[in-house]
Amino acid sequence: MQDMKSYLENFARFEKSATQNGRSWLSPIRQAAIERFSELGFPTTRDEDWRFTNVAAIARTPFRLPQDGHIRLTSQDLDAFLFPGLECTQIVFVNGRYSPGLSSSKPLPNGVKIGSLAQAIASDRSLIEPHIAQYADYQTDAFSALNTAFMYDGAFIYITRGMVLREPIHLLYISTATTDPIITHPRNLVVMDEDSQATIVESHASLGSNVYFSNVVTEAVVGENSILSYYFIERESKKAFNISTLRVQQGRSSNVVTHSVLIGGALVRSNVHPVLAGEGGECIVNGLFMSTGRQHMDNYMKVEHASPHCDSRQLYKGVLDGKSRGVFHGRIIVHKNAQKTDAKQTNKNLLLSEEAQIDTKPQLEIYADDVKCTHGATIGQMDRDAIFYLRSRGIAEESARALLLLAFAGESLRRMRVEPIRRRLEEIVAQWFNQEKVLEEV
Repeated sequence: MQDMKSYLENFARFEKSATQNGRSWLSPIRQAAIERFSELGFPTTRDEDWRFTNVAAIARTPFRLPQDGHIRLTSQDLDAFLFPGLECTQIVFVNGRYSPGLSSSKPLPNGVKIGSLAQAIASDRSLIEPHIAQYADYQTDAFSALNTAFMYDGAFIYITRGMVLREPIHLLYISTATTDPIITHPRNLVVMDEDSQATIVESHASLGSNVYFSNVVTEAVVGENSILSYYFIERESKKAFNISTLRVQQGRSSNVVTHSVLIGGALVRSNVHPVLAGEGGECIVNGLFMSTGRQHMDNYMKVEHASPHCDSRQLYKGVLDGKSRGVFHGRIIVHKNAQKTDAKQTNKNLLLSEEAQIDTKPQLEIYADDVKCTHGATIGQMDRDAIFYLRSRGIAEESARALLLLAFAGESLRRMRVEPIRRRLEEIVAQWFNQEKVLEEV
């Protein structure tokens, strides 16, 4: 494994530069986080939350922080990662750093801020300090600790009370080809005051096919009666590592819907952790992951019901081919005072090869006595009768399989209400299934 000393040395150099230009107030948080990371170390399969995922490949790779310097990209380089027909504010980050030349936005309403976290740390401390590193748990999660220690840039979104943003915000993280493996620590902070509404799309993509590591943390604070739709779309290099954490703090009567689509990467871990902290909150956690070759995709959900009269729904679907491996670890925690909780968790998986593997572990932890909670998981293969039926109607076997696969994935995609996003994801899924052959024959 990579020597912990190298991370401490890198941190010392990073901290020296990060404290300049009005950013020194974060030093105590970063220092506490690196100390905690050095105590925790990388998780192993002996840790219950990581028992199905071995991160030794990350731990032993000598990643370096990206060098400051001009990377020449044009808007055409981003076309493959956009959503045709989507009118939005777009904030672009290249190798973890904000790129104003590639970003675009329209005039913002009064009280709304959308931009670089690095800039906001220096100019908007009063908005950031009450929330940054207050929700994502770097005391127990090594990757959150590592991100907090090295946090520098990412997106900062602040939406004032009563403001409804009609157009989505697209956060596009692009990784470019580099000589040596790099590590980036994007940090996003979303703060929504009461009675506000927004849709945020966080995309991670690659321009090269090299090894790199994206270690991402997003903290979202959703105020009373506010509505947030959050999309996380990962389609990176098949050699890339991506560990992401979305931590959502929900206020009274708030509504949050999250969508995760995982397609790329060698090893991907998606952590989604909403806490329904206010009475009457609602949360939907929706996801689709598709793996092939030797990809490893780990989906870890923890939904905490901390107040009464809250509802939550989880639906995750996996499609696994080749020698790939998937993980679904879902936990619903109902705290003692969270009476009248209504929670449901469902995980459905389709194995396309005999060598593909899925580990699914739905969990309920209930400490209240007046609740409705259910969970379930299924693992299956292609329905041979359905394939035979389609073939009897003149559809080739490969096309019949693709149609059934697209129908299986479609349940997750149909939950996405922004049409340009849903349509583009349907195209990506169809390409994964070689759906273009179906369109030619049907």
